[in-house]
Amino acid sequence: MLNIVFYFQVHQPYRLKHINVLDIGKIDRYDNEELNKEIMIKVANKCYLPSNRLMLKLIKRYADKFKIAYSISGVAVEQFKQYAPQVLDSFKELAATGQVEFLAETYYHSLASLIDTDEFLDQIQMHQDLVYKEFGQRPIVFRNTELIYSDKISDIIAEEGYKVMLSEGVDRILKWRSPLYSYKNYSKTISLLLKYYSLSDDIAFRFSNTAWQDYPLTVDKFINWINKLTLSEKLNRNQFLNLFMDYETFGEHQWEETGIFQFVEAMPEAVLKHEHLGFANPSQITGLTNYQQESIAFPETVSWADQERDLSAWMENDMQKNAHETIYSLLKLIKKKKRDDLLPTARMLTTSDHFYYICTKYFQDGDVHKYFSPYDSPEQAYIYYLNALADLEEKLNN
Repeated sequence: MLNIVFYFQVHQPYRLKHINVLDIGKIDRYDNEELNKEIMIKVANKCYLPSNRLMLKLIKRYADKFKIAYSISGVAVEQFKQYAPQVLDSFKELAATGQVEFLAETYYHSLASLIDTDEFLDQIQMHQDLVYKEFGQRPIVFRNTELIYSDKISDIIAEEGYKVMLSEGVDRILKWRSPLYSYKNYSKTISLLLKYYSLSDDIAFRFSNTAWQDYPLTVDKFINWINKLTLSEKLNRNQFLNLFMDYETFGEHQWEETGIFQFVEAMPEAVLKHEHLGFANPSQITGLTNYQQESIAFPETVSWADQERDLSAWMENDMQKNAHETIYSLLKLIKKKKRDDLLPTARMLTTSDHFYYICTKYFQDGDVHKYFSPYDSPEQAYIYYLNALADLEEKLNN
């Protein structure tokens, strides 16, 4: 049987104000409250609320045959409470169905797993507590920020007691293997689900692209592709089609006018017409895997970003490297001096988006990096970020 694993990432960062050097020492808060509120309300109305209504409708229609999973960053939940409390209520309503799984991640959607293990573990615990408080679940599945994964990170997550971890189905790592199977990490201590990126991206990125050779993407066409995937399995092993994407795909990146909501609504019925197709949550793979899982090593760190699927979106240029070094040095000093009043602000500045805005790889018209950035250039994003750090350091020293 082929089990479709629908997983959605829900995240909204705190975007920084335009902080100039003359502002240092005079700043009450670093985030652009007006912009953050505007974006949250817009995305709530275009994506979160209609998408959650649709998912609830599908769960009620198909009961335990339809399952979905989310990870929601702590900073997104904070902004739900500030600007769109009805969104948080709608996620709680989904949680109450018992068909929705909430995964663990870092509270601040940070890259701490690459830099500061203690901070990484602190943010994981914060997020665990948040998920239990808001949704009544204790996650056993972990999804790292930006699907960042390596052997070293898998050891940390396994030691924390998680049973399953998500990662990207990177071709150079998989080689001859298929992302349709569940694997073990290199040390065989945790199970892995690997994103099937081509079909995920057909929905997330190509759905409304009229220049795409397979446009328009219909449910019948998509199910036909899925059926063809199962033909290579001759041993009756259960497979997992891991469709991982940003939740903002629905209504925000792919506007309602594209037909994206109709596509999603029609999919469960089309899937469930086939006895060999179904839906599963990530935590269910341990019970559904009916074969000895192969272990697979990730000696290099991978992510789900860009064509390279590496760390270059956040850690390639000198500006990004300096920004990382500075904030994590400050974070350690804040902890050492027990300045708990500054800790939430410092942690907010570890959110991966701040470094993504400083990426210079493809910053050009129409590029995805520019689409998500509230700044005119990576250099501008870097200057405002450094000015925020300078103000934070002044607060620490005072």
